[in-house]
Amino acid sequence: MQFLPARSVAVVLGTRPELVKLTDLVRLLGPAAHLVHTGQHYDEELSGRFLTELGLPEPTFLTGVGGQPRAVQISSALAQLDDLFTAEPPRAVVVQGDTNAALAGALAANARGIPLLHVEAGLRSHDRNMPEEHNRVLIDSIADVLCAATEDNRANLLAEGVADARIAVTGNTVVEAVHGQLPPASERAELLAQHGLTADAYVLATVHRPENTDSPEALRAVFTELAALAADGRPVVVPLHPRTRARIEAAGLEGLLAGLTVTRPLGYGEFLALARHAALLVSDSGGIQEECTVLGRPLVVVRRSTERPEAMADFADLVEPGAEIGRAARRRLASGAEGLDRLSALPSPFGDGLASERITALLTAIAAPQHLAAAA
Repeated sequence: MQFLPARSVAVVLGTRPELVKLTDLVRLLGPAAHLVHTGQHYDEELSGRFLTELGLPEPTFLTGVGGQPRAVQISSALAQLDDLFTAEPPRAVVVQGDTNAALAGALAANARGIPLLHVEAGLRSHDRNMPEEHNRVLIDSIADVLCAATEDNRANLLAEGVADARIAVTGNTVVEAVHGQLPPASERAELLAQHGLTADAYVLATVHRPENTDSPEALRAVFTELAALAADGRPVVVPLHPRTRARIEAAGLEGLLAGLTVTRPLGYGEFLALARHAALLVSDSGGIQEECTVLGRPLVVVRRSTERPEAMADFADLVEPGAEIGRAARRRLASGAEGLDRLSALPSPFGDGLASERITALLTAIAAPQHLAAAA
């Protein structure tokens, strides 16, 4: 991107999934990328390690955002971003997904009349109880370029009256992220051995969403089902998020962890390695709904609703906390090697791994239009 000046494209993010999904785009932009981290999720154990592992440049960090209520996170980040964009105006702003950081970045760009590109536009759960749903709808309403991962996402935007000229179907950047960060087979085998695991013979679970962790009843229901799966004789590996651990302790549910294989939070490559060889994934994560389709693994999604219905066709089952977790898990596990082989042979519905390249070209059109005119 030699025709874009250094630090001329502000890439605003604040969570680990955004770091993962924007890594390839930041690399393609090279010196033109100015990474701005709001600190929505920042700690050295998680985000700091992700920055290092992914080889990303040192960001500009905002302050006083992490750990605050949603309104404070957005308003604090917005005020600091406005100052930053005034002092160092970018030619374009990139945000990804539906976080508070993404909404703050979008509003700051809009307020200053800076072209805004939204990666992963058009996702809809149609669940107004999800703060993320409000964030993504608001971002899409003001973005200049909306990068829809799938045709379904594009259809959602068109149904809301977004002009077709503002939408581009790019695929999802998660595909290249998984391909780029999945360790080679020899390293994966070594990681499994370190954890005492056998390929295709364990369950990998993650739980972190407020709808499951802020309710002691939901938290008990989820971990009761995970404990029951472990009691069947198959290891259930749980990389435990610090916030989830704190909620478990506050609710007095530590006893439910006794039969589980609880680990520290994992780096992205290590997580992908364990996910690639799990017999089953159980999670409330949005990103894992996409990653499972690239890895060819089955997933039980523990949520009220999902904005990624594409994964539900073959790879995933949507269930609420309770006994249905165990029923769905055992149905998937019963399909054995044949079921795993079937999923591994299916293409991901989220694209071909070229999304970041397409998005880079779209950025060029709004950040360096004079370059395109000269090239024509």
